[in-house]
Amino acid sequence: MPAAILCHMENLISDNALKPRTAASTVAGALKLLLINILIWTSMCAVGALGNYGDLVKHGTQRGYDDILWSWISSHMLMMVFSTCLYIIFMRCQKFLSTTRGIVVTYGLMLLCFLPLEIIYVDILYLLRSKQELGLLQLQQAMFDLGGFGVFLEFAWSTGAFIAVLAICTWRQGRVREQALQQSMNDILRLRLDLEEQKLNALRGQLEPHFIFNCLNAISALVRSDDKRIALTGLNRLSDLLRYALTASSKDWVRIEDEMTFIRDYLELQRLRYGERLHIHIDGDTTTILAGDCPPLLLQPLLENALRHDLDCHEGNSDIRMQFSLKDEELSIRVSNTVTDGNAANPGLGLGLPQTRARLELMYPGRASMQSGKVSDTGQSRYEVEIRMPLHMPEGAAS
Repeated sequence: MPAAILCHMENLISDNALKPRTAASTVAGALKLLLINILIWTSMCAVGALGNYGDLVKHGTQRGYDDILWSWISSHMLMMVFSTCLYIIFMRCQKFLSTTRGIVVTYGLMLLCFLPLEIIYVDILYLLRSKQELGLLQLQQAMFDLGGFGVFLEFAWSTGAFIAVLAICTWRQGRVREQALQQSMNDILRLRLDLEEQKLNALRGQLEPHFIFNCLNAISALVRSDDKRIALTGLNRLSDLLRYALTASSKDWVRIEDEMTFIRDYLELQRLRYGERLHIHIDGDTTTILAGDCPPLLLQPLLENALRHDLDCHEGNSDIRMQFSLKDEELSIRVSNTVTDGNAANPGLGLGLPQTRARLELMYPGRASMQSGKVSDTGQSRYEVEIRMPLHMPEGAAS
């Protein structure tokens, strides 16, 4: 993938993942997050209170479930605020999640800052519930009464909350980056598709004038022959050819049968020019092959190339062959002509074969090929162009 596309992808990821937010949306998001945390913690407290209530009922202790539930909720209110703040910090400062060191440092700060506050908060609640006086000595005594197990319990709750928030933030950031990457890839594919379509349209724009130019050359040769009847017939055939060319060039795919009908009409126009010198043999165009698909105006440049390398090089008859063959849904089309040593071909514009190769690469990415060059056939030197491509247009392609 080109560097420009990679750069564009990185920019798209950054734009999607780090879009600026307004103050109002930030406050609304924080409140929504706090409410979600309160709901989650309340559900957990409800389950815990239900377990305590069941144990008390078994031992015959009379205490209402509402009182137990409120005790659980009030004990975890600071934990609700802590988990919300921790989530916001992780989502805002993603660098804390990017390295192990950042996670360890954040966890250490949590133990140093939040855990003492949590222990003090629990002790204050204890003093309030027991209706004792709030004072420094009473608070110290409450910490002593909390004991090692109570401190460990608060440590376990704090660590569990930290791990849960860390896992959620890591998962969410992964989803955000995955969605941003997917969106950027879709944008890149759309850009590449637009680029390929522009290339194809540019090739079409070159192909139509090129075809018209060669047909007009044939007509001009007929006009110079002083045979007005033949020239008029040629103009009528040219009209039919141009009608098909203009109609088919607006499509991406045509039936091979329609393309071969066009080819035979094109050869009839050339026969008006070359007369009995034009000998061409078409073989293998079976019903199965004719039912296949191909890009429009694909075969005409091959025959034009054969005429340029054959009839335009000598005064004798031509020996042009067009052969079709099919193997495992791969279509092979070979067009060849004899090569006369010492005679240079009509130079022409030289656009036909390069355009055909480029169109095949665009229409069948990695699935079609075109080879050209001299071959030897029973001691005779020939120039052959071979196209290999799928018999039918790719799935999902529009005709």
